[in-house]
Amino acid sequence: MKDSPSGRKPLLVTVLVFPGVRLLDVTGPIEVFSSANDFGGRYRVRTVSSDGADVLTASGTGLHVDLSAAQAQDPGDVLVVPGGPEWPTLVKDDALLDTVRALDAHSRRTASICTGAFLLAAAGLLDGRTATTHWRFTDQLALRYPRVTVSPDALFVRDGHIMTSAGVSSGIDLSLALVEEHFGADVARAVAKDMVVFMQRPGGQSQFSVRSRTPHARQETLRRVLDAVAEDPSADHTLAAMARRAGVSSRHMTRLFHEETATTPARYVERIRMEAAQAMLESGDDPLATVARRTGFGSPESLRRAFTRNLGITPGTYRARFRTTNTTDTTEPSVPSGAADAPGAPASAVRCP
Repeated sequence: MKDSPSGRKPLLVTVLVFPGVRLLDVTGPIEVFSSANDFGGRYRVRTVSSDGADVLTASGTGLHVDLSAAQAQDPGDVLVVPGGPEWPTLVKDDALLDTVRALDAHSRRTASICTGAFLLAAAGLLDGRTATTHWRFTDQLALRYPRVTVSPDALFVRDGHIMTSAGVSSGIDLSLALVEEHFGADVARAVAKDMVVFMQRPGGQSQFSVRSRTPHARQETLRRVLDAVAEDPSADHTLAAMARRAGVSSRHMTRLFHEETATTPARYVERIRMEAAQAMLESGDDPLATVARRTGFGSPESLRRAFTRNLGITPGTYRARFRTTNTTDTTEPSVPSGAADAPGAPASAVRCP
């Protein structure tokens, strides 16, 4: 059941829904696949519930269901398993877990959104695999299901025929990656542009920005400095300039960084500028001189040295590798049935700083 799609007919996307499902987990992927049909993609999307009955979402909105799980036994290309805030109860629903297993058995690709990973794990589909979920629940996923290797901050992870994603918006990233896998980067990029979302967020990119990962500063003066750097990486952020804006000495500014963030001013600024440069390289074709100027590195040579020091590759190589939503191997769906689906096969989740 894990063969490549023939391309002779629309690819079949089955979205599992259930009482208490999170609405955006359902509608985000549906919008991606439906929009792809306007730009050269060919998808047929259907909603399925265990008994075929319409469901009430966690937000109180009703969802129409096309058919029951028993009626959805024809081979499909993508199964989307969304999550819901009541996942601790959902993972105890034997009928729902049976539905997940049955639909997975008839799908070439299974993808979970947010806490939908708990349903896959409870159904035994993540045993021996690497997976992710929303950052708030990664510890619980690892604790409850020790046979799952949890990647705590990836946007989405591909392991064999199964993909898992983090929060609700990363379900859109995952869906765009599937569109690219099926119909190419141009189609996926057109969908992303039409939906006014970023296409170029690689699956292994962290769920968090440098600023959000920085420990919360108790001192208001330091918080203002941290925010100023994040808001405009290209500005003057020398130690003297930051100290002057904060109204403290350079020595005191260094002490504040050390005590509150466990890093140095220069290192924090470089991390912010690296993140900004990576985003520009992933999403555009600006010359390296433009990237360097707009992100505060000044010159292509300074940009190159920073990338080599932090990532071990040049900016040009980084752009070539990450101008795609796919994590690594886009040929995986074409391998013989079962070859890439066995638990324990290498998971493709590229690590970005």
